[in-house]
Amino acid sequence: MQRNEGRRGLAVRHLDQGAAYPSRSWPHAAAFAALIAVLPMPGADFAALAEGRDGAGTEQAPIDQAPTGQALTDQTGGEDAAAQDATLAALEESLGLGALFGVIAREGHLYGEGLDQGLLGGRGGLRWQASVARIYQPDVLRARFSQAMSEALAGRPEVLADAVAFFSSPTGKAIVAREIAARETLLEPDSKEAAEVAAGKLRDARAPRLRLIRNLIDASDLIEGNVASGLTGSAAFNEALAATLPPEQRLPEADRMAQVWAQEAEIRASTTSWLLTFMTEAYAPLSDAELEQFLAFSKSESGRALNQALFTAYGETFRVVMQELGHEAGQVLRGARI
Repeated sequence: MQRNEGRRGLAVRHLDQGAAYPSRSWPHAAAFAALIAVLPMPGADFAALAEGRDGAGTEQAPIDQAPTGQALTDQTGGEDAAAQDATLAALEESLGLGALFGVIAREGHLYGEGLDQGLLGGRGGLRWQASVARIYQPDVLRARFSQAMSEALAGRPEVLADAVAFFSSPTGKAIVAREIAARETLLEPDSKEAAEVAAGKLRDARAPRLRLIRNLIDASDLIEGNVASGLTGSAAFNEALAATLPPEQRLPEADRMAQVWAQEAEIRASTTSWLLTFMTEAYAPLSDAELEQFLAFSKSESGRALNQALFTAYGETFRVVMQELGHEAGQVLRGARI
């Protein structure tokens, strides 16, 4: 699926992850943990889909022996790859990915509960719970993410070095710690409500901190990136669910894609609101000077490259998540119809 609307042109392969999206939320470069912010909760359109009705809405030939120069090149290439792997591991450590994916797994369980009560009408049962737990295994998510990020940053040692330097600094460490803590805070209904109130006050007062937060959002294109990811995730869920239906009950592809695009405004509004709440909560203890440092890094060439790599990695990671959730939801609904 592609649609030419500036940055919103999707290739139907993107996503988020619900609960974090909500959760619908994401992570980085001005919200490292905000890069995946809001996944649409399948609702009426997906229910209509499940019922099969309109929802309205240069490769070289191998050689036996390489010349000496080629052998030296291969050796050097191997050393470079090893160095990148080591630097990438250092970056993942500085970004707190272990802790982050632990929180994302908790968000995913909540998202799964919401799908069960909404789309599945509470009929998911133990099978659905087990499926959600399997899909959101932190180690599996992190491995998928790490592979995608490594590919996105291949041949960019300067980006890796700059990113490790920033996120290993006192300011970088504080930002990562606060973003992960904020995601944990937003898992609790009362704490989330309090954070939303605080964000509302900040917005209404047009406080200087609001300008900083908006600059961070703009620097990393967090709204457009998350909207694209949310739409792609929605499409992945939609297509996987449709595939569980008998061919004669599936809506035409154009209608299914129309259902997905109909969610754009809702996803954009939800993303915008979530980002303000998340970043207000996450950065509350940080000084304006610290946020200005983060903004400067986010605007730098390395910061922009890292941000794009993170979006790519999260997109691929959660595209698979949404695809698997859609398939499992379709299996539950199919069983209920039999």
